[in-house]
Amino acid sequence: MTVVEQLAEFAVAQRATPLAGNVRHAAVRAVVDWVSATVPGAATPAARALTEALAPGPGPARLIPSGQATDVRTAALLNGTAAHAAELDDIYRDAFYHPGAPTIAAAFAVADQLDCSGEDFLRAVTIGYETGARIALAAGPEHYRHWHTTGTVGTFGAAAAAAELLRLDADRFAGALALAATMAAGLQQTFRSPSTGKPLHAGHAAEAGVVAALAAGKGLAGALDVLEGPAGFGVATAGISGFSVSGLGDPFCVTATTVKYHACCGHTFAAIDAALRLRAEGMRPEEITGIEIETYETATRVAGRTDPAGPDEARFSLAYTVAAALVLGAVRLHAFAPEALHDPVIRTLMARTTTRVDPELDRLAPGRRAARVRVTDRHGTVRDRLRLTRKGDPDDPLSDDELREKFDELVPAFLGRPRAGSIAGTLWRLPALKRMSDLDWGPGPPLSPAGRGCCAGGPA
Repeated sequence: MTVVEQLAEFAVAQRATPLAGNVRHAAVRAVVDWVSATVPGAATPAARALTEALAPGPGPARLIPSGQATDVRTAALLNGTAAHAAELDDIYRDAFYHPGAPTIAAAFAVADQLDCSGEDFLRAVTIGYETGARIALAAGPEHYRHWHTTGTVGTFGAAAAAAELLRLDADRFAGALALAATMAAGLQQTFRSPSTGKPLHAGHAAEAGVVAALAAGKGLAGALDVLEGPAGFGVATAGISGFSVSGLGDPFCVTATTVKYHACCGHTFAAIDAALRLRAEGMRPEEITGIEIETYETATRVAGRTDPAGPDEARFSLAYTVAAALVLGAVRLHAFAPEALHDPVIRTLMARTTTRVDPELDRLAPGRRAARVRVTDRHGTVRDRLRLTRKGDPDDPLSDDELREKFDELVPAFLGRPRAGSIAGTLWRLPALKRMSDLDWGPGPPLSPAGRGCCAGGPA
């Protein structure tokens, strides 16, 4: 049995068993969090540019959160892009992977087309997370050296979610995953250089996954050994000749995701958490004369910018995000507005910041994403704080109430409190929903209070 056949057999076999309560609840949380990321993301310049370029037209699927009708492929592409655009989407920590953005975008598009039940939708989300995360784990850190896992492996998660909603049999389900492999894409250079193209990785993955599942359902066949074959995904993208997956459903990966607590690259989070602790203990930004950040190698490589020119670069800067945390007390959307990006106190602290790899912390990654922040003040006093995990990680999770607070901070500012409250209420009741069309997004485009995208000064 090939790897895609193994994954397909597992997925199809799960249909005989109701979702366990904890798995269902985790899937609901994932969807609530995805909407929290997608609504502000839809207002970013990147998402708006793509929407204008494609000029979506009539169809059975809907854009989120405007509710505009469009075709299934365009819905997956635009919603997936929006979900990743504000850097608020979830993480599968052990695999350098954002599962929700592509997987849930694909699931929403196909669920709209089929008008399935909320339970079927949540099952598809669960299967999509499981498939993508297990492949991402197998691909490992070597894959992430050059490839953006969310763009590559996200295609498998999206294909699995779509295939599950289409109720493909095991053969065609495997075919969908095989086709997804040859459409997987996403290069890290996109976010190591000045660019606004990174969110497109998630959108493309969602769209390609939907196309793979729809095509497989009509009989288009993929190469079933595409993951482990001598010229397959494993060898080509990670140098792995014996590509294999394990641990399916033990536990389901949707129950072990990280919910983002900050609106930036996850590699900065442990350092931000440490900086916020120092601030809470009385460290005043104007008295700081030096900041040292010690963390794991991938964090310094991906988020090592020292002089970011705009919001997209600032989200990938340890120096900027730690300085913003010390000055602002939070690193949410307002931290990437123009007034914050040009704040003289933040800029001064950035210039006083050094970053290095700590070998001990590097050995903990990716299972733990740790960082130490050491601050010296003008009196010569040195204080430091170590974070061995991040707020929102599986070993320090956000509660349901904290997840609601995240939604309530982000979504009403764009949609208004009554509309946001109605959407939230329906999302938390997804298991009881008879038809996905009962989830009413309501009219109107997503706009910030000032009529600007969040990267240009939207809500905090």
